[in-house]
Amino acid sequence: MARPIANDRILRISTVLAKTGLSRSTMYRKIDQGTFPRQVKISDRCAGWYESEVEAWLRNPMFYSAEEGR
Repeated sequence: MARPIANDRILRISTVLAKTGLSRSTMYRKIDQGTFPRQVKISDRCAGWYESEVEAWLRNPMFYSAEEGR
């Protein structure tokens, strides 16, 4: 996972799905394949995604690698 930039916002799942146009199942499948950013744990029952990582995926979704990040 790429390092988040300073003051990077954490997006909740509804926002990530709206920004990407992906379905929930497709997004989680891509996470498992390493072709979409992994979520970060906010609390025991809450997770989100760094906005910068979602934006990096949006810039180049075909060739994004979670290991490379941005």
